[in-house]
Amino acid sequence: MATLSVPAILVLSVVVLGSFIAASAGDFYQEFDITWGDNRAEILDGGKLLTLSLDKTSGSGFKSKKEYLFGRVDMQIKLVSGNSAGTVTAFYLSSEGPNHDEIDFEFLGNLSGDPYIVHTNVYSQGKDNIAIRVFNNEESIGVPYPKNQAMKLYSSLWNADQWATRGGLVKTDWSKAPFKAYYRNFKANACTWSNGNSDCSSKTSYSSSAGGNNNNVWQTQGLDANGRRRLRWVQKYYMVYNYCADLKRFPQGRPRECRRSRFL
Repeated sequence: MATLSVPAILVLSVVVLGSFIAASAGDFYQEFDITWGDNRAEILDGGKLLTLSLDKTSGSGFKSKKEYLFGRVDMQIKLVSGNSAGTVTAFYLSSEGPNHDEIDFEFLGNLSGDPYIVHTNVYSQGKDNIAIRVFNNEESIGVPYPKNQAMKLYSSLWNADQWATRGGLVKTDWSKAPFKAYYRNFKANACTWSNGNSDCSSKTSYSSSAGGNNNNVWQTQGLDANGRRRLRWVQKYYMVYNYCADLKRFPQGRPRECRRSRFL
C-alpha cells in the first residue's frame, strides 16, 4: 500500500499492461450498473454524467457491465468538496472469488481546505498521466502478478469515519450531507472477457476513435528517464506511507517485490 495527498478534482487512469483489442467510451447507461444505494446513485445528462451520494443512512456504488483483462481505463472524478472528513470514495478493478486480483484507489476525505489522502493497493491472488505507483511483474522471483483474472471496474462512496480521516480522529459532519462525487469521460482501451473467453490478441492492434488514447504505445512502454523523475517527485513530496519502508510491519524482512523495485 502507498498513501499520498491529492487535490479534489483529478483524472484517474488505471493501466494493466498486456494485449489489447477494443475501445469503448462515454455512455454510463451502456457501460455501468448501479449496484447499491437505492436512489443515491444517478446517471444524468443522457448518460454522460454519473453521481454517487452518501447520507447518514447509506452510501452508493456502481460497477462496469464488462470485465477487463488488460488495457487502460480513464475516468474523470470530482471528489466530495468541502468538509468530506470520514468519507471514502473508492475506485478499483477487482476479479471475483476468494483468491481475487484487485487494483484499488481509496480517496480519504478531509477537513475543508486540507488535501485528500489516496491509498493505493494491489492484490494479486489473495492522474494527469503522472504515475504515482508502479507494480512490476516479478513472477520470476515468486511474486504473484494480476494478469490471469478478468476484473470489473467498481466505485463507491461510503462512510468510514472510524478510520478514514486522521486514523478516525475526525468524524463525519452529517450536517454537510448529502456528500456527492461526480464521474464523467469514462474511456476504456482494453480487451474484454466474456463467458470464460477473452477477445485479447497480441497480434491485433486497434487505433481508438473514442478519443484520448489514439496512440497505444502505453501497451509496451515503460517509464522513461523523465517519467522516473516525475514519479520520484510525487513520492518525495506527496507520499506519506509506503509499506515497503514499514520495517515494524515486516520485522522478518521486506516482501520480495520491495527488494527489487524503487517505485512501489
